[in-house]
Amino acid sequence: MKLLKILCLVFIVVLFSACQPTTLDTVSPDGNLKITVKPVMTNSYGEIVFTVSYKGDSILCQSKLGIETEKQKFTTNQRIKSVSDIKYIVDDYRMITGKRSLCINKASERTYFLENDKGQILRVIFRVYNDGIAFKYNLDTIVTREHIIDEYTTYTIPRGTKRWMQQYDVSYECFFPMSTDGKLVGHPEVNLWGYPGLVEPRDSVFMLITEANIRRGHCGSLLYNGDNPDNYQVRLADNNMLMQASSWDSPWRLLIVGTLADVVESTLVTDVSDPSKVRNTEWINSGIASWIYWAYNHGTKDYQKVKDYTDLAADMKWPYTLIDWEWNEMGNGGNIQDAVKYALKKGVKPLMWYNSSTAWIGPGPLFRLNKKEDREREYKWLSDMGVAGIKVDFFSGDSVTTMNYFIDLLEDAVQYKLMLNFHGATLPRGWQRTYPHMMSVEGVYGAEWYNNNSMLTERAAEHNATLPFTRNVVGPMDYTPGTFSDSQYPHITSYSHELALPIIFESALQHMPDKPSVYYALPEEVRKLLSELPTSWDDTKLLSGYPGVEVVMARRKSDVWYIAGINGTDEARMLSVRLEELYNKGDKITLFSDGSSDKDIFIEKNIILSEKTQNMEIKCLPRGGFVMVLNYDCLLYTSDAADD
Repeated sequence: MKLLKILCLVFIVVLFSACQPTTLDTVSPDGNLKITVKPVMTNSYGEIVFTVSYKGDSILCQSKLGIETEKQKFTTNQRIKSVSDIKYIVDDYRMITGKRSLCINKASERTYFLENDKGQILRVIFRVYNDGIAFKYNLDTIVTREHIIDEYTTYTIPRGTKRWMQQYDVSYECFFPMSTDGKLVGHPEVNLWGYPGLVEPRDSVFMLITEANIRRGHCGSLLYNGDNPDNYQVRLADNNMLMQASSWDSPWRLLIVGTLADVVESTLVTDVSDPSKVRNTEWINSGIASWIYWAYNHGTKDYQKVKDYTDLAADMKWPYTLIDWEWNEMGNGGNIQDAVKYALKKGVKPLMWYNSSTAWIGPGPLFRLNKKEDREREYKWLSDMGVAGIKVDFFSGDSVTTMNYFIDLLEDAVQYKLMLNFHGATLPRGWQRTYPHMMSVEGVYGAEWYNNNSMLTERAAEHNATLPFTRNVVGPMDYTPGTFSDSQYPHITSYSHELALPIIFESALQHMPDKPSVYYALPEEVRKLLSELPTSWDDTKLLSGYPGVEVVMARRKSDVWYIAGINGTDEARMLSVRLEELYNKGDKITLFSDGSSDKDIFIEKNIILSEKTQNMEIKCLPRGGFVMVLNYDCLLYTSDAADD
């Protein structure tokens, strides 16, 4: 009888085990997002995949997990060994630059233990936030110098799904054309894609693919769909990356999910990045800089022109001026020391350009920052002169070596209180939180390209209306907005469109690139707006928009809301502005909108808001735009300070 009871008990246990689900889900705190990790083949080794559901609908299916070293392989030979309990993550932190000053996010975290056919263990840590999915790999080394040689993470995006992807380029200076087949029109051979990639898996549901928290020893990655246009595999920039500790973590792979507003307003890139390593941040101040290069398509050899742009910054009450390339060859009445002294005398803080001296030999100065001893000598010289920061240009891609160089530049700059702007560089991946003196990164096909060829002229409006949903979501973007005149090639966006860009595009340093005479000729109210415009924000809201079509963005600094909209099409368009969440009864707005021509700005002041006027329709010219300032009379900025 006793034996029978034991046998029955064993049978019940076996039956119960056999009935256990082969998947374990992880759900966001608000219940809207869910990931499911499961084997493709049950009861045997095979591929491990995950799916993502949003509000009950599947938006990402059968996406693969896996990684490989010389000694450990996790691909088609895996099974789920065990799964941890749910751990709840709550993080709140402050940013001194960016789209929001106070960031709060919550997540459900679970670790999945994957075992290969050799008994080796790969840990995959998933965090499911209310606005997206983050996951990373953790792996123990089994030999002293073990290298990551491949990653098998693959996102499955079915044919017919709208996606906005840029062709991979080490400078990240490409367009984001819409596609439904995973191909670049006119270039079917292209199969490498840079982050971020925007996907619309369901009507009005979007997913942004990127990565974050690149640490020392990490390389960046990109996406490859050469084997199947519907499958985007994560490909490492280095295919022989040393695991520098006994336990190795990958960067976070990110999927920001929700409405377009959820994507645009998300801080997930910084949420998963390491906290600030800079204790004293009083010297880090955002603001606008005058910039000489764009108007003349040249550097700063001419001391007199440098003075002109310094005078512009002083007259416009901008805190900075950027002294660009070739300052080491400056003449015509003064040298770089004279230029710095002149700027400081005018109450303007100088920024200075450097060649990274890693990608190619180009304009100087060269080879001043590469070695630690040279870099610290140069940093001390700059600090002693009173220079506030540097712009470093011409980097060589996403390798471990390049990423380590970025970190070297940032970490050594702290002692000398120098802010940094990376140009000709990779995509921001969360360093704006870890190193808050990283003020901006180019990594964008920006207004500088009006100097290089005619391509931007016809495509600028659509491109500008795509960037807020793609590139600028993940971090500051040194687009160099505010170009009203023509450079080497013309632009056909309206003046109001251009006026809107420094608000729509987020960057802690905004470089105003046009000629001084152009800014002086603008209407007084426009000059006042540009003089007082913040470049870091307390809050950000997307009011409406669609990639390549239109954008209406609201950003708040203290009690003042700045609302900007652009038309990305070649047809006149009405842009809707919903103000019900932003205003109090009796608030007033100042409106800058398209006039009768694309070079006219119509200004209307003291528009009183009420329940009847809380939602407005603004008529925009083809490629036009507008700016609206709520509580304009409450501006708190002084004439001689950057926005802190």
